[in-house]
Amino acid sequence: MDKIKISAVAYTNTKAFIYGLEHSDIINKIDLSLDIPSDCAAKVISGQADIGLMPVAAIPLVPNANIVADYCIGSDGAVNSVFIFSDVPVEEIKTLRLDSHSRTSNNLAKVLLKFYWKQDVEFTTDLNAKTDAIVLIGDRTFGKKDDFAFAYDMGAEWKNFTGLPFMYAAWVANKEISQEFKDEFNEALKFGLEHRKEVLQDLPQTDNFDLKDYLYHKLQFEVTEDRKKALNLFLAYIQEL
Repeated sequence: MDKIKISAVAYTNTKAFIYGLEHSDIINKIDLSLDIPSDCAAKVISGQADIGLMPVAAIPLVPNANIVADYCIGSDGAVNSVFIFSDVPVEEIKTLRLDSHSRTSNNLAKVLLKFYWKQDVEFTTDLNAKTDAIVLIGDRTFGKKDDFAFAYDMGAEWKNFTGLPFMYAAWVANKEISQEFKDEFNEALKFGLEHRKEVLQDLPQTDNFDLKDYLYHKLQFEVTEDRKKALNLFLAYIQEL
């Protein structure tokens, strides 16, 4: 049987999932690669991977897209790793540099700025551009909040805006996956979440950042009905940008 090709994100927020896959028999049935979110999405869209833990904003670009797991990367309020960092208060932001790593976070910033904060902002991906604010996600944000005059946690701001939790990334396939594999896959992901204590022991510590709080409280991993509702609402907002 051909191995199922899986692309997962290499950030701390996925370490429990990776632990579960690597410590379950399913590891012998998959070909696992670790990528940044945008590359993960690109692999699923192009067919280089069968399943990816990919930014949800890219789901409409995936042929035959279907979510194959009961688990995701989500939050209910502040997530502490998806930020708009700014030199000025949000009502004064006129220029913002996007993060090349994630389509979802960039679109979430655009949605919040346009529909929640009612700001007309110019966006760039030029790393050398001087802007009022930047989008930054993942491990590169750890301990960085104090480096900026203003730090807007987009998980918290989405909750303020909609009253809903958020789903940043989902396990998405570009073809039909057998129920037998999905069941085994879910068990492996669940096993990883149940062993976050072991995952924490292997993670490097970061100044001014509580990794235990992040993995156990800020991040939420279940695909709930409210999170599905938030996903549909988010994708609808993106269509209006």
